[in-house]
Amino acid sequence: MSGVGKSTIVEALTAGGVKAVDTDLEEWKVSRHQWDLDRVRALLDEFEEVVVAGTVENQGLLYDAFDHVILLSAPTSVMIERIARRHGNPYGKTDAERQEILEYTATVEPLLRATATVELDTTRPLSETVRHIRDLLRSTRRFT
Repeated sequence: MSGVGKSTIVEALTAGGVKAVDTDLEEWKVSRHQWDLDRVRALLDEFEEVVVAGTVENQGLLYDAFDHVILLSAPTSVMIERIARRHGNPYGKTDAERQEILEYTATVEPLLRATATVELDTTRPLSETVRHIRDLLRSTRRFT
C-alpha cells in the first residue's frame, strides 16, 4: 500500500548492501497495475538475493520465484501522514488519490495478507524492519 514505507525500506536495504528494487517505478511495468513479468523474472534470475518491493495485480504469477512475500502494513492514518510529508512521489496528494489509497487498503490489503508469508508493521523502527527482512533473506524458502 502507498505510504507504508516501501521506498524508505528499499533505500535502507540498498545502503546496507542488499540488492533491493522498487518495482512501483514505470520501468518495471507494462501498465499501471501490471509488472513486465519477463523483466522482473530476469531480475530474480540474475540475483541470488534480491528484495522486490511493489504491488501489482499480476504479482502472484511470480510467487513461485519468491522465497517470501512480505506485507508491509501501517494504520491508514500513518500512511496518509507519510504521503503528505513525502517528496519525489506526487501520488496521494489529491483528495481523489487519498480516497483511492483508502479503498485499496480496504479491498486489496486483505487479499495481500491472505497470500503473505510475513507481515511487518512499519510503524516499528526502520532498523527493526530492515533487520527482519535481512533475516528473511537467510531463512528457509516458503515457496518451492
